[in-house]
Amino acid sequence: MKILPVPLIREADAYTIAHEPIADIDLMERAAGTCFHRLTEMFSKERKFIVFCGSGNNGGDGLAIARMMFEAGYRVEVCVLAQPEKMSENCRVNLERMHQCINASMQEGINTSMYESGEFPVIQPDDVIIDAILGNGLSRPAEGISARAIHHINSAGSTVVSIDVPSGLFCDTTSQNTPKHLILRADCTLTFSPPKLAFFFPENDHFAGNWQLLDIGLSREYTDGANVPDFMMEATDIAPLLKPRSQYAHKGTFGHALIMAGSTGKMGAAVLSATACMRSGPGLVTVHVPQSGVSILQVAIPEAMLSIDADQDHCSMPPEISGYSSIAVGPGIGTSAKAAAALKILIQHAHVPMLFDADAINILAENKTWLGFIPHGSVFTPHAKEFERLVGKSSNNFDRNKMQREFSYRHQCYVVLKGAHTAITSPDGRCFFNTTGNPGMATAGSGDVLTGIISGLMAQGYSSLESCLLGVYAHGMAGDIALQEEGFEALIARDTISSLGKSFQTLYGKF
Repeated sequence: MKILPVPLIREADAYTIAHEPIADIDLMERAAGTCFHRLTEMFSKERKFIVFCGSGNNGGDGLAIARMMFEAGYRVEVCVLAQPEKMSENCRVNLERMHQCINASMQEGINTSMYESGEFPVIQPDDVIIDAILGNGLSRPAEGISARAIHHINSAGSTVVSIDVPSGLFCDTTSQNTPKHLILRADCTLTFSPPKLAFFFPENDHFAGNWQLLDIGLSREYTDGANVPDFMMEATDIAPLLKPRSQYAHKGTFGHALIMAGSTGKMGAAVLSATACMRSGPGLVTVHVPQSGVSILQVAIPEAMLSIDADQDHCSMPPEISGYSSIAVGPGIGTSAKAAAALKILIQHAHVPMLFDADAINILAENKTWLGFIPHGSVFTPHAKEFERLVGKSSNNFDRNKMQREFSYRHQCYVVLKGAHTAITSPDGRCFFNTTGNPGMATAGSGDVLTGIISGLMAQGYSSLESCLLGVYAHGMAGDIALQEEGFEALIARDTISSLGKSFQTLYGKF
């Protein structure tokens, strides 16, 4: 799914209104109805709702939601932050509709007040706050009555649901320079499809909370034709990448993966990456390890073949590599002079795109001139600190994402920056954000598993980009499957490997 910047989201709204066709007030009603239905799934009628509405179309969404909740029998209080003459047309129409609804019902249960003075309603701990103050049109930090309302809500400590975007948060650029008290902290954000770029960066997690994407029926014709560099990965995008297998296939059909991994005390990394590689479908897997790892690997994964280094404790010299269809290096190799020398030789002789992970990235960070010799189409799989060592520090996540794209372009490689929404950048400037995975996967060995999966896919003839997309998505999905059995605290990397089969089966079912 494409991630559209705010100007293109507005164009999508206008295109939908013109070509569906649908009146803009009716499109707002559809958006509000979608939010209303989700809210009724989330909360019971025992809770009281306080809806804070600004003067723009986000406020119009809030007023329409308040009316629908009132009609459905919920207790609602509405806090309007502007007089009608200062509202957008659709916001003013929904204010009038709400008043008509109240007058026609002859019921109690909804209070509507103008709070331009800043004397806001008292919020009780069990109240649910609906934030419809500013929305996605923000161009400068919140000020005036909006800023005071944000501070009032943040100080209350009640459950907060933001409509589309937490008030005060920028969608397309960093909010890190905005004082934190000017950004609303939502527990949940009901955002309208397509998603906003800001939601994919950890700096905004504190504000967006658990964001949920709602489809309000914007024109697919427009979004399909929009030229954007950012994408959100979904199963329907990833499943078609899978290649069906011929009944006459044999192990030679699916390639031979080489993984150079492990050192004394870190053989677990070699075991995990090799096992995950084997589970991702290559015909053959060879693991190059120092002598101290031979018995460990032979017992732990008998399906893999071994290439044994001359050194007892470290990988000091790579094997002859001409027969391999993919090469991965890094898990557990350490950063010794011997490991660095082996990596340099491997780069010099590589004939296929390579995968660099963990200590291989740390070695390259200390020897940046080597980057000019890596094969085009290679893959880097750093976590945030490894990326910083390799590329340099950034002031915020938007800046770091720009640096990631520039690194991919400069070295004609793919960067898999691991995290809650793992970001995959390609040499052509595109960035793909993952949507699978969970906090239970923040545990030792998860990166080794991902290295094995991606290298196994590359061995089978998947392109570097296909291997990254499919590998990252399947890895996260396997972690989600394992989570159901183990829970966050007990989840370990081996559980993810054990669930890889179900992950691939699920993706095949998405065809």
